[in-house]
Amino acid sequence: MRVFLILISWIFIQDSLIAQAMVDSSFTLEELVVTAQRRAKPRLASPEAIEVLYQKHLQSRQMRTAPEAIALMPGVYVQKTNHGGGSPILRGLTGNQILLLMDGIRLNNATYRYGPNQYFNTIDLFSLEKIEVLRGTGSVQYGSDALGGVVQAFSRELSFSEKPALGGALHFRGATQGMEETVRAELHHSTKRTAIGGGLSWRNFGDLVGGQSTGRQTPSGYREFDLDFKGRIALSKSTTLTLLHQSVRQNKVPVFHKIQLENFAVNQFDPQRRNLTYGRLEHSINKGFWRSVSLTGSYQSSEEGRISRKFGSSLLRLEKDQVQTLGANVQITNTFGKSWTSNSGVEIYQDLIGSTRSDTDLATGQSTAKRGLYPNHSRMLNLAVFSLQEWDFNRWYFNAGLRWNTFKIQVQEEAIGLAQLSPSALVGNVAVSYKIGGQANLFCSVNTGFRAPNMDDLSSLGIVDFRFETPNYALRPERSTQFQIGYKWKKNRLLWEAYLYRNELRNLITRIRQDTQTVQGYPLYQKENSVEGYIQGIETNGTYAITQYWSAQGSITYTRGQNVSEHEPMRRIPPVFGRFALNYTPKNWSFEVELLASGKQDRLAKGDIEDNRIPIGGTPGWQVLNLHAGCAWRLLNFRISTLNLFNKDYRTHGSGLNGVGRSLFVTVGARF
Repeated sequence: MRVFLILISWIFIQDSLIAQAMVDSSFTLEELVVTAQRRAKPRLASPEAIEVLYQKHLQSRQMRTAPEAIALMPGVYVQKTNHGGGSPILRGLTGNQILLLMDGIRLNNATYRYGPNQYFNTIDLFSLEKIEVLRGTGSVQYGSDALGGVVQAFSRELSFSEKPALGGALHFRGATQGMEETVRAELHHSTKRTAIGGGLSWRNFGDLVGGQSTGRQTPSGYREFDLDFKGRIALSKSTTLTLLHQSVRQNKVPVFHKIQLENFAVNQFDPQRRNLTYGRLEHSINKGFWRSVSLTGSYQSSEEGRISRKFGSSLLRLEKDQVQTLGANVQITNTFGKSWTSNSGVEIYQDLIGSTRSDTDLATGQSTAKRGLYPNHSRMLNLAVFSLQEWDFNRWYFNAGLRWNTFKIQVQEEAIGLAQLSPSALVGNVAVSYKIGGQANLFCSVNTGFRAPNMDDLSSLGIVDFRFETPNYALRPERSTQFQIGYKWKKNRLLWEAYLYRNELRNLITRIRQDTQTVQGYPLYQKENSVEGYIQGIETNGTYAITQYWSAQGSITYTRGQNVSEHEPMRRIPPVFGRFALNYTPKNWSFEVELLASGKQDRLAKGDIEDNRIPIGGTPGWQVLNLHAGCAWRLLNFRISTLNLFNKDYRTHGSGLNGVGRSLFVTVGARF
């Protein structure tokens, strides 16, 4: 048994004991969240289902990737098509029906795929301060795609210092059976008016080893290299400039289930790359009803290469999709009296798409250029105006918002010439909450949402999963209306939350099989606005501080979806799932026993039954026990995690490979 580990990690927290980080931060009444209203607000006072995962939780549980990290959060289910992926499912929806953000900037672009995808895994966990997940809403605040909710990652915070200060770190982590080798290096410097920080991450993930009879799942491993830089400059007492750059590159990421089940000799993403650069100018006004203004300009580029060849074939297919995105937004905050706060702004994003494909006959060396998955040089313009209003009258709290969003989509197809679409939407939300005795918050809300058809919906041509797709340029936006009742309660040492919701869905874009036609041996499909349905469910979670050193957490989520149009279940609905943990944190030590559980899912749609990632008869239920321990001594810290203690075989519903078997992950760190 081989353990790759060692070395050194700098943690952006003060000299408080690592042990105390194990106590769930959600127990803090004044914990602030940003995603629900685009400004900082106490989480328990927010009339939304929102959860936060901090860097200290990521470190204490040694999370491997961003998708695997948020799988610990209440109400979040994560499907993994491959080891280099991970697609969050919020309230029964996933893929491009979930909006991903980084520091308030949209990551979703015109090619984000319908169904599970890998995009959230292009975020380096080591570069983050926290992750917030807003379930069930987000279209009014952030625009298209947020039918199921919003996942927002926040980069590391930087602080100024009275005296010049320099610090840094190195970080190594390893796992048994060669499943992980990670090195992380960081530096930071601060003065009264400037603060800069950055880091490099090198990661080598070996093949994932499952439990009991699963064994090593080959090929599933890949390599990754990340870098990040962030700087803050105080231009004056009231004006701050923030600059950020992130780059993530993953190489040779196999799609395991295609190689195992679909006769592929090679099927991988190479490369899988994301870059983000932005500048943000923030100015505090605090005169009259003007409070602040924020200006942000951003540039993003993403690249997805796909390499595939089937057994017995000499044809090697190389595909590459590149998206360049320019973005800008202006946000203004006003207050009118003591009770009324307004947050309004304008956003614009422009996507330029490059898509190519070449088929090479390895026997002859002849290469043929063909149409890519999307029409080359396509464009998608996204323009929006929004306004969010809040009224706080001590016990009663109201909020309401509106967003108008319009798109201009231009596609140049050789067969039909120039195709242009201009979908638009007006959406709104309203919520009311009542504070009960200063210890509880009872609320109800109604949110409307939409998702404009993107390039993946409109123009996909080629093999996707187990289908062959053809374009459809007559699609309309998807729509939703969600009704929610929530209750948040904190008294003494107990914090408890519960949510009941129903999401009515209309004009859903789904893949429809075209009779019995086949192309290249795959059934022929085309996307259509063909489905109306609903998803409803119950979510609950709680934290209890038993004693000074002992605490417990738990969460349970139940989801049910029905496709009314087809009289069958909605696709990809997760089973009942939950997490339970018991923590013991004496002095500078920390210990956690963690149980992850998922029920059987045999309530399947036709598309689920046809999906080769789902076993015949449905996905079996499972329970997995994990143990975490750690200690801190001066500038050093040590962490060890034993995952899947009883080495069980298990699979997250809809995933393309099984979960990790019994394994050991170890981190040794130091800071200076």
